[in-house]
Amino acid sequence: MFNKIFKLILAFLSIIFCVTQFMNDNIGNGIALIFLSLTFILLYFKNEMLILAFLRMRKQDFDGTEKYLNMIKNPEKSLIKKQHGYYNYLFGIIYSQKNLTQAEKFFKKALSLGLNMNHDIAMAKLSLAGILMQKRRKREATMLLNEAKKLDKHGMMTQQIKIMQTQMKRI
Repeated sequence: MFNKIFKLILAFLSIIFCVTQFMNDNIGNGIALIFLSLTFILLYFKNEMLILAFLRMRKQDFDGTEKYLNMIKNPEKSLIKKQHGYYNYLFGIIYSQKNLTQAEKFFKKALSLGLNMNHDIAMAKLSLAGILMQKRRKREATMLLNEAKKLDKHGMMTQQIKIMQTQMKRI
């Protein structure tokens, strides 16, 4: 909910207050303020609304996920680049149930902004390949499927990739 600059300012102020507490021999207050400043720094890198949206997505509550994502006002300015990528990634997952053209746009933007985890990139590419396959764009879908296969190092999406490859042969 807070601006990312505001979070850094709060972290800096709490660290300064922490140092003054240590200097005044209030060790307990200083330790508590260290944890408070670490919380603000964590929330700089992980947006609180995105965390809540991921928790809703884990429960397969797409409406709740969309509600939390819509609470983020002006995501280009209030989120760092990777967070903005995950913002679009979640919207891509939501819109893959509703509107494939919108979902394609969100997945492409998420991939261009970047995602942290290889399995998230693989999932985005796999979903985008499924959308392109439904739109009869076989060459692009095959390329994305091969990239997703390379990124899936733990074999979590092997089954889905095989299913999509057999469906691709039918086209």
